[in-house]
Amino acid sequence: MQEQADLFLGDQSSEAIRIPPLGDTSHSERRKALRLKADDFEAAAQILETTGEYRVLRRLKPRPLAPPRLLNENERIGVIVDTETTGLDHTKDEIIELGMVAFVYDDKGCIGDIIGTFSKLREPSIAISPEITRITGITTEMVAGHSLDADEVREFIAPAHLVIAHNARFDRPFCERLTQEFSHKAWACSHVEIPWADLGFEGSKLGYLLSHCGWFHQGHRAVEDCHALLEVLATPVTAEGRSPLAHLLTSAERSVIRIWAEGSPFDMKDALKKRGYRWNDGTDGRPKSWFIEIPDEAHTAELAFLRQEIYRRDVEPYTQRMTAFERFRTLP
Repeated sequence: MQEQADLFLGDQSSEAIRIPPLGDTSHSERRKALRLKADDFEAAAQILETTGEYRVLRRLKPRPLAPPRLLNENERIGVIVDTETTGLDHTKDEIIELGMVAFVYDDKGCIGDIIGTFSKLREPSIAISPEITRITGITTEMVAGHSLDADEVREFIAPAHLVIAHNARFDRPFCERLTQEFSHKAWACSHVEIPWADLGFEGSKLGYLLSHCGWFHQGHRAVEDCHALLEVLATPVTAEGRSPLAHLLTSAERSVIRIWAEGSPFDMKDALKKRGYRWNDGTDGRPKSWFIEIPDEAHTAELAFLRQEIYRRDVEPYTQRMTAFERFRTLP
């Protein structure tokens, strides 16, 4: 007995759509049979979602580019940046793709118009490994003959009040090697400076965040990831309608204290690591030492911890107060 399914959209006058069994039709014929009246796929998605049995992910469509205009008094310009590189070491690896999206936001974290996009490939001086090609989809043939114009990059980011990356600790050093204009900008990291767990998310990877917000996209291509992050940052995530960008702006406005536990006893390394300290090997010009970054208000308590639990004597460790202009830089 031939199976069939009826799908209704809208009111009772909608025509039933007969869906043939998979085995009886070709892929193209089945797509034709599935074509809804007036191509109302969105209505079909909403019907599925209202049952409570389905969750539909929609393909992310980048926002259109808005025409130039003057900013209002409470508006600022943000630039989301993403890099694809030949590896993880900014001292020897190179950018092979740079994507940027410039957008307008206000002091409450509401995102407005997209006012610029940038997407360029770059041929590196070192080979693109098969592993990088597998991750990014970028091949040696794709980047052949392509380059990044540093002046064009500088011009794009010059108006920005804030540069945002989903892993600023990774992207900022690569970007600063490309042009020092990046070093003069305030940076924010949407990966570590937004309390995703407190906002109901079980992870902080971009693909997961995007799917949680109801979209999917072609990941690991620079400008596509920028558009994806923009929509995640714009999605209201609290009962009051507050966006992740609003949380990020609050974090970016705070200064933090970086404390270097130089000369700490070797047998205290596990205690430091458990406390949240990270190791720096000294090759980047900074101290060869364990270090931690904490809010201003935690400074006194952290010094007490070091003196009582680590050094067990009165010490004055090297500390740095950092704003968004200094955070995520490799060099001091």
